[in-house]
Amino acid sequence: MTVRMLSEASGSIAGAGALLTILRDGQARTRAELVQLTGLARSTLAQRLDALISQQWIVPTEEAISSGGRPAVAFTFNRSARVVLAADLGATHARVAVTDLSTEVLAERAAELPIDRGPEPTLTWLQRTFQEMLSETGHSLGEVCGVGVGLPGPVEHSSGRPVNPPIMPGWDGFPVPEWLGEHLGVPVLVDNDVNIMALGEHWAARPEADHLIFVKIGTGIGCGIISDRRLHRGAQGAAGDIGHIRVASGLDTVCRCGNVGCLEAVAGGAAMAARLRADGVEAADSRDVIRLARSGNTRAVQLIRQAGRELGDVLASIVNFFNPSTIVIGGDIAEGGEQVLAGLREVIYSRSLPLATQHLSITASELGDRAGVIGAAVMVIDHVLSPDTVDQAVTRA
Repeated sequence: MTVRMLSEASGSIAGAGALLTILRDGQARTRAELVQLTGLARSTLAQRLDALISQQWIVPTEEAISSGGRPAVAFTFNRSARVVLAADLGATHARVAVTDLSTEVLAERAAELPIDRGPEPTLTWLQRTFQEMLSETGHSLGEVCGVGVGLPGPVEHSSGRPVNPPIMPGWDGFPVPEWLGEHLGVPVLVDNDVNIMALGEHWAARPEADHLIFVKIGTGIGCGIISDRRLHRGAQGAAGDIGHIRVASGLDTVCRCGNVGCLEAVAGGAAMAARLRADGVEAADSRDVIRLARSGNTRAVQLIRQAGRELGDVLASIVNFFNPSTIVIGGDIAEGGEQVLAGLREVIYSRSLPLATQHLSITASELGDRAGVIGAAVMVIDHVLSPDTVDQAVTRA
């Protein structure tokens, strides 16, 4: 083949990623429909389809589509082409999953796993758990397209390394992607846990929302920001760290970040548990706070309602500034339901501009504990199936 012919063939194949983007909606389409949608020549389309079929990204459907003449073969996205490993590591517990390329969960586990035990013990447990789950589902590491991990602290997204995480001793600057990549042999993406929860909630429960804020109230407090349907991470990945915004009611309260008066130090799950212990009530963490509230403990209910008000005060400013269409509340304390939401709504609607709240929806997470692992899978899938990444893969093949 001449250099010119090689170049033309490579160029035809290199557009396969954009074609896959069209087919990712799951709808089966014939060659004729794809020609009409893309405007490509039939020969060019055929080359790109062949490239995607060779990588198993798409497959012919079992039933041909007939329009009166000879039935035409249709092609659809192959969501079983690869599997994804996803992990949501919190301050005190972890949830891990194996999913397909549509984020359908094939296997899932939850465990008590304090993040302060350090990076290598935590990641060793994660590596072992992933391998056990792959075996359970009948898959191998060779079928894994990537690993997504959420961590409960600031993460520089470009490197995947934690940066001065207040509740993660020993993790600062630790090369999480490199460590896991070396032990598992697949690409690894790492982000803040609230960012992946925002991704998961937006993908699975609220895909119609263009501007969404996901707020996690657990041991700490943070938020993920979806702007124009894309996750906004900020310049270094630190966007959304509202837990360390100063609030008037906490001016004498020292936060574990070293500052005084942070929202997290007043309204976070760890802070509420500490107040309950000071009152003589046994409460180790945010889950105990919710357990006590559900059992009728008046003090726990009061603390959760006040936490909603404190959070609402901060979110009112964010509503005025960012004008989201949806605010979703997740994390352990969100299990308090209306106890949290009532106080939060009360302050947001009274302190925000009427125009900003005219169509604002404030709800609890629909995915609950699963938001993080679904979002971690979405992060990997969006990367692996991006047009550029797909084009590189088919060109190398």
